Amino acid sequence: MKNIKVLVSECKCNQSFADSVERIVKEMGIDATVTRIDDIIQMIPYNVMSLPALVVDEKVVAKGKINDDEIRKVLGLLNSCSCGNCG
Repeated sequence: MKNIKVLVSECKCNQSFADSVERIVKEMGIDATVTRIDDIIQMIPYNVMSLPALVVDEKVVAKGKINDDEIRKVLGLLNSCSCGNCG
């Protein structure tokens, strides 16, 4: 199971981005938990200077606003390995 964190501020566009990630994870059938992080103290370890940001299994995979197609591409790449060792 993947652990996906969406680092966001309280602004509407960041919240919309988080909504999109949650929806796309469900649409793609990805076995993952999606958590919204809006506490700056919890964001510090990721060294992210722009929001929103997408973190998968503790690795930052996207920074800044990306559209739904780009979210699908990033999540599709993460979900495509069938080696059995990637989770």
